[in-house]
Amino acid sequence: MIAATALLAILLGVGVMVPLALGLPLLLLVACASKRLRRRMPRLFVIAPVPALLAALFDADAGSFELGNQAFALRFSLDAPGAMLLGVAALLWIASGLYAARFLRGRAEPDGFIVCWLMTLAGCVGVFLAADLIGFYFLLAVLSVGASGLVLQGEGPDAMRAGAVYLALALLAEAFLLAGLVLMANATPDGSLLISDAVAALPDSPTRDLTVTLLLIGLGMKAGLVPLHFWMPLAYTAAPIPAAAVMSGAVVKASVIALLRFLPLDVALPGFGQALAVLGLFGALYGVLIGITQRDPKTVLAYSSVSQMGFVVAVIGMGLAAGDAGAPVAAAFYAAHHLLVKGSLFLAVGVVALTGRRHLWPMLLPAAIIALGLGGLPLTGGSLAKYAAKDLLGDGPAGTVAVLSSIASTLLMIHFTRRLAESTAVDANARAPGVLAFAWIAMALASLVVPWLLYLDFPIEALPKALAPAALWDALWPVLVGALLAFVLDRFRGLPRVPAGDLGIALGGLEGPALSAGAALERTDTFLRRWPVACVVMLAVTLLFVWAFL
Repeated sequence: MIAATALLAILLGVGVMVPLALGLPLLLLVACASKRLRRRMPRLFVIAPVPALLAALFDADAGSFELGNQAFALRFSLDAPGAMLLGVAALLWIASGLYAARFLRGRAEPDGFIVCWLMTLAGCVGVFLAADLIGFYFLLAVLSVGASGLVLQGEGPDAMRAGAVYLALALLAEAFLLAGLVLMANATPDGSLLISDAVAALPDSPTRDLTVTLLLIGLGMKAGLVPLHFWMPLAYTAAPIPAAAVMSGAVVKASVIALLRFLPLDVALPGFGQALAVLGLFGALYGVLIGITQRDPKTVLAYSSVSQMGFVVAVIGMGLAAGDAGAPVAAAFYAAHHLLVKGSLFLAVGVVALTGRRHLWPMLLPAAIIALGLGGLPLTGGSLAKYAAKDLLGDGPAGTVAVLSSIASTLLMIHFTRRLAESTAVDANARAPGVLAFAWIAMALASLVVPWLLYLDFPIEALPKALAPAALWDALWPVLVGALLAFVLDRFRGLPRVPAGDLGIALGGLEGPALSAGAALERTDTFLRRWPVACVVMLAVTLLFVWAFL
């Protein structure tokens, strides 16, 4: 069926896949209004992202369309970073859709998962395609609501709490982002709402500093920057495996494409860029420090995402500080590799949990290889990603911390591999269902192969330089040091057990006062809405207005 969809795309011609990439998930979502059709949707999960993949492959230069009229229209198109991230995200959605369809088989109430899956897919594809401010914000909101619903599909009170935290921080982040987008639109000449026009006008805007600050706060929260990162371990641990895979891989990259599109990266803003780099590199190390205290493989991966997203943000920050126009492609390439690997590893967690020890190694070995790729293991996509970011980080303090991050990531991924090996099925002869194993192995192969294809396709750096002996040694020795530290750590049993969510758990003490304040506000609102009180308040406001006027 996928091959038939691809053939249809070729017959329809270039440019048609961009509208279909967003239109197909939305159409399937609307069809969910019928219960009979809704229950058949899981078998279409694997088809729904195919137009997005084809758009990334064929329409990156020519594909664009408008939805609306002259008075108001939403615009969608693809640039190089967007095409790169959309393509790898579509691969992950296809494999995870295959996994999710099998996961839902026999589930008593699959409706909520189905609707939230398609909503999240539509929002995820949409943010990579959106070319105007309104469309981007609307689709980001769709993405947030759908993703929070996927977290709620987990089991127990932890899922309810994680979903609430995810949605609350998503809405808070979007409030900051909305304020920044309003200022951007206000500073754009001719009333244009195109993102490209708004970013071009931003450097000369009288509210430039406030606008950039609001954007960085909102998108930093979306990216999981420390200290507002705690939604990541809570959400990724609580969500079902296929949901955690797409959230950790594809959904969180909405913040990356937003940073690349909304920040004027061709104009040097050293103050903002350096601050962003410092926060990102701090998060890159902090995620590892907390991650090595965790025992659940999903939680370890969640803190790895905190670390890796911090590194991506640091790369963007250094590009902003230098005004480097090449930063978007390098940062998108690093993010694309992380997307593939992290989504694959979450699928591996689900497959290994259903696999007995006698059949473990065919599943565990690929996971170990691509996991070490996050530390920069030579000849993996991770080594290419680190090399692509090397020039932006430079040889100064940022470059030094980046090397420490490679060592730390290797340490954390070895820790993850150990925890993964301990999470096998009780039955030593158990085998994971073939569909789940196929989805995992396919993503593992994509994690190894696709970064090389992207590196050759996009103008990042000459491949022979990345494969030179000096470059390979620069990638290898931090991995060796990280492996040595992992060996030492394995013999040290005194590490504390930090609860998942770390700083978020500390904020739990504010729950009581917050509930009391909310109840007080509700009582106040009820009192003010009484008819006599409302009339008196309205009269007082009117008299005050007349007094001010006179």
